[in-house]
Parts: sequence; structure tokens; C-alpha cells
Amino acid sequence: MTRLINHLEEGFIALLLAGMTILTFAQVVLRYGFNSGIIWGVEATNYMFAWMVLFGISYGVRVHAHIGIDLLVKSLPAGLRRLAGLAAIGFCLLYAGIMAWGSYGYISRLMRLGIEAEDIPVERWMLTVILPIGFGLLGLRLAQEAYAILTGRRSGFELADEAADVLKEQGLTGGNPGLDRTSR
Repeated sequence: MTRLINHLEEGFIALLLAGMTILTFAQVVLRYGFNSGIIWGVEATNYMFAWMVLFGISYGVRVHAHIGIDLLVKSLPAGLRRLAGLAAIGFCLLYAGIMAWGSYGYISRLMRLGIEAEDIPVERWMLTVILPIGFGLLGLRLAQEAYAILTGRRSGFELADEAADVLKEQGLTGGNPGLDRTSR
């Protein structure tokens, strides 16, 4: 089930990116080649971008692509590093919960009011329903990270470590556990 969700997430992000690229290219060709355009193109691109970002947030947690300043955390002993990771995940879960709750209320109001999008002939709630979905997915990914820490599969809340990646590429890692990802 997890593998299916992962593939759906990646496929949907790729589909949104391809759709945005094709639509933007068509807009440019129509505008500069034929002095025309697609009326709903800009709004559709904006919504696709928002959907891609909200799917991308949870994807970034899954693949450890989010950056952070964790020099202090990496210098902590293993037990405290796990505790700091769980605390960070707790705050992130709180944020995701608040945003999911608030966006659910926003979507509910949009549904009651029946407001349509500006240029796309559908109700706006259908285009913004990604808000609670995206923050729900973020909560799911954060919960998976917390579970991995609690079960000992991770030593903390892992973030992207660009410095360690560059050092590893250059063959300059000297066995420093704070900089070498393989030692985790």
C-alpha cells in the first residue's frame, strides 16, 4: 500500500509539472505567434503549481529533501538526537494539523457559498481542495518519520545535508559522523 501511495504521489507531481509546462508553452506560442491565448491558462497554471507544491511538501519529507540547520542536533548523543527529532516532528505535526483544520474550514465555506473560479467554469472549492489533502499527506509523512525514529530505523529527523553530499562527492569525508550520512 505504501509503495502504491509513493508511486501515485510521484506520478501526480510529474503529471502536474508536465501539464504546467505544456500549458505555459502553448500560452507563449499562442500569444507571440498568433496574438491570442487561452483565457483560463494562467489560472489553471496557478492552481496546478499550488497542487504540485502541496504534494511536494509531503514528498520532500519522504525523500529527506527539506533543508535545515541541524549542526547542533547532529552533535547530540543518539538518545537526545532522537528526542530532538521527535520534538521537531511534533511541532511540524502541530503546524500541519492547524493548517489542515483551517483549510478544511475554508473549503467548507467555499462549498456553502458556491463561488466559481475566475476563468475556469468550476466551483473554487474543487480547485482548492488540495489544501486539506496536502496538509493531511504532510501529517502522514511526518507520522511515518516519527514511527521510524521510535522503532530505531532512524536516528533523528533526517534533512537534506548538502554539505555532506558535496564532501562525499569529492571524496573528502573523513569518517566524521556529523557529516557522513552513511554513519547514521
